[in-house]
Amino acid sequence: MFTTVWTASPQLPSEGFTPNWSREGFWRQSLRQRVRLSGGGERVRVRLSNAYGTSAVRVAGASVSCAGAFARLSFGGGPGVAIPARSEIVSDAARLAVTAGDSLTVTLYFDAATGPATFHAQAFTSSWRGEGDLLAATDGFDAVSESWYFLAGVEVDAGRTDGIALFGDSITDGFGSTAGADRRWSDALAALTGRPVLNAGIGGNLLLNDSAWYGEKGVHRLRRDVLERPGVDTLVVLLGLNDIGFSETDEQPTYKPAPVVETAELIAGHREVIRRSRAAGLRVIGSTLLPFGGSDHWGEHAAKVSHELNEWIRCSGEHDTVVDLNRVLADPQDPDRLHPSYDFGDHLHPNDAGYAVMAEAVSTVL
Repeated sequence: MFTTVWTASPQLPSEGFTPNWSREGFWRQSLRQRVRLSGGGERVRVRLSNAYGTSAVRVAGASVSCAGAFARLSFGGGPGVAIPARSEIVSDAARLAVTAGDSLTVTLYFDAATGPATFHAQAFTSSWRGEGDLLAATDGFDAVSESWYFLAGVEVDAGRTDGIALFGDSITDGFGSTAGADRRWSDALAALTGRPVLNAGIGGNLLLNDSAWYGEKGVHRLRRDVLERPGVDTLVVLLGLNDIGFSETDEQPTYKPAPVVETAELIAGHREVIRRSRAAGLRVIGSTLLPFGGSDHWGEHAAKVSHELNEWIRCSGEHDTVVDLNRVLADPQDPDRLHPSYDFGDHLHPNDAGYAVMAEAVSTVL
C-alpha cells in the first residue's frame, strides 16, 4: 500500500505575484525539483498533473534521487509517458530507500513542447531548468524558479493510513517562512508527530470562489487535493480568510472583483467540506482564522465576519475537534492582531516561529 508523503496543489498557468515558467512551458529541456518528504519507504513513485493542460504533455524521461542514490522512473514499464489533457498520472514504483525529512530530487525531461504548464506557484524553494536530457546530470541547470511544475505528489510504500492533510491558503502554503529552509507549518507538524503531512495550501485561495491566479475554490478542489490522495485519515481546515479579506483591499487588482461574503455563506462552505471529508472517512479538525488586524485584508466587515466565523468554529461542535489558532497566535495587548513575535511583517502571515507554534497547537489535538 502506498502512502502520500508530499503534495503540491495544482494551479492554472499564470503569473500572479511570482515570476515563473508556467505560461511558456518547456521544450527540449530538463526540469529538476526538490521536495521534502514527510514519510519513508523502500520504493517511491511520483504523481504528475496536467490538470489545466488543453493537450497531452509528453514526459520523455524521469528520475529520482536522494542522498546520493539514483533511480530512473518508468511509466507502465516504459521510460516516458503522455499525460492526457486535464488528467494526472502516477509513475511505476522505483526502488529507492527514503526516510522522513529527506529531500527528494525529481528530474523530468521534455523532448517535445509542453505548452503552458500546470504548476504550483509558490514553492518557497528552488527548481532548476537546463537544456537537453539532464536526467542523470549533476550540472547543466542554468535557470532557477521558485515554483513547482507538473509535480503534484510523492508516494512511498509505507503502508500507512495516518496521514494529515492541511487544507488552506497562503498561510498553509508557507508564505512568510524562510525560503529553502522547509519551515512551513506542515514541515514542523511532520517533525513533531512523525506522521505523513500533506500540504494542500494555495496562496490566495478562497473557500467559495475560483480565481485565475489563486486556484479553484476550496469546496471544488478538496477531492482532488485531499480526498483522492492515498494514506490520509485526518484533515485540518484553515480556509476563508481571503474570502473575507479580498473585498477590503484596494491595493491589489488581482483580488478584484471580490464579492462581499457573509458569515452564513462561509459556514455553508465549511459544512460542505466537513460533509465530503467525513463521507471519505476522514477526521476533520477545524481551525479558527488567525488574527489579521492591521493587514490589507482588515476592515469593518472583515472584522465582523471573522469574529462570527471563529465563534461558529469554536462553539458549533460540527468538527470532530477544534484548534484555536486565533487565540494561540494573538497579541495579548490587541487580540485582533498577530503577536509581534509571530508576525512575518505584513500582519497577515506568520514567520518561522509562528508556524512552529501553529504546529505545536495542532499536535495537541491529533
